[in-house]
Amino acid sequence: MNDTTKLWESVLGEVEREVSPANFKMWFKDTYIVKVEDGTVFLSVPNVFVKDWLNNKFHKFILKCLRNVAEIRAIEYVVSKDEQKKRDFEPQKIVQSNSTSEIPLSDYYINKEDNLNPRYTFESFVVGPFNELAHAAAQAVIKKPGGTYNPLFLYGDTGRGKTHLIQAVGNYLKNTTSKRVYYLTSEKFSIDYINAVQNNRANSFKDKYRKYDVMIMDDIQFFSNKEKSQEELFHLFNSFYDDNKQIIFSSDKHPNYIQNLEERLKSRFSAGMIIDIPHPDQESRAAILRAKAKMQNFELSPDIVEYLANTIDGNIREIEGVLNSIIIQSQLRSRELNLVDIKNLIKNNTKPKKAVSVKDIIKTIADFYNIEEASIYEKTRRKEVVRPRQLIMYILREEFDVSYPSIGQKLGGRDHTTVIHSCEKIKNELKTNHILVQELKQIRSMF
Repeated sequence: MNDTTKLWESVLGEVEREVSPANFKMWFKDTYIVKVEDGTVFLSVPNVFVKDWLNNKFHKFILKCLRNVAEIRAIEYVVSKDEQKKRDFEPQKIVQSNSTSEIPLSDYYINKEDNLNPRYTFESFVVGPFNELAHAAAQAVIKKPGGTYNPLFLYGDTGRGKTHLIQAVGNYLKNTTSKRVYYLTSEKFSIDYINAVQNNRANSFKDKYRKYDVMIMDDIQFFSNKEKSQEELFHLFNSFYDDNKQIIFSSDKHPNYIQNLEERLKSRFSAGMIIDIPHPDQESRAAILRAKAKMQNFELSPDIVEYLANTIDGNIREIEGVLNSIIIQSQLRSRELNLVDIKNLIKNNTKPKKAVSVKDIIKTIADFYNIEEASIYEKTRRKEVVRPRQLIMYILREEFDVSYPSIGQKLGGRDHTTVIHSCEKIKNELKTNHILVQELKQIRSMF
């Protein structure tokens, strides 16, 4: 029995204790781990229906069970439709894309001393128009750590490559200098602080982090509403900054729009460089596909790259997920997939791309609220116009991933900070305003 089989049997044992026999048989029969790569489990499922159900109903539970026995970062669900091939196929016989043998569960690439993943390097980071500014800033940091762009703060939605880039800085400095580097998430920092306080070890907690020369902290948005953790971060920040030690942060949004984040922290973040990593454009998606395929010794024809880059309008993780599905399906069928195969795979595994223009969205919402389209572009602050305009901005950002500057330009040349404020206002109001939730649901159904 190989490592992936042992891992999945361990998980199934825990699942079977928590779900009914009928649910276990219905949703977990014929599932198995194809491979584990870079902390991601690739889980084979028999059809799209099972894939969607596991992803929507059991994903967090499965991930929790996996993390109870191994250091797993994510799960990718792979549909294996060919039942005969699936029965003949032995998971342990899959050749890893980067290796000729199964990766042992004891080796998940994360260095326990600094939490850095050695696979996150500048060499494996794909630079495109959408992230070239962030990449240039990271390059400036490694040339003069603690001096240029201190702190460096990267923000953007999930799957934009933030973690890869900030860890690439850490790995470079770790391997080329004598600097001591430490990477962690803000959640880990907060948990460490709480444990230290409860165990009367506050001083040792402070010493633990202050011994490093470079601190890299991911997911700063987690500090929202955590006053004590914010205070401890503030003092740690000052200690690093005063000693010219490099500080790097990431978040899913600009620090000014993280709810209940102390102003003094926002001020500290603004002292360095704050950079947005927007949605990858078509050119960048194509470059990512070619680079990721090359890293896995897999060849994609130019027409397939072009089709995928135009069809997958998602983030980098979605692009990698589709590529991994293609590679695994190619291995299952023992042949290269042609364009027809790829189209069928994409149809079954990705959401269709919405062919809706900005003008269509503006017209739909203007009609919904019974206002003139032209008023959306005007500089008016009339209440009956402001709300629809804010909803347009929110939908363009959340549904179609249009950049903040681009939204502002399309809606009468407004500043991107106005757009950010509008999106955050709608996002927060949706949490409590049930009427707005229903209105947005109706509007979405009209596209």
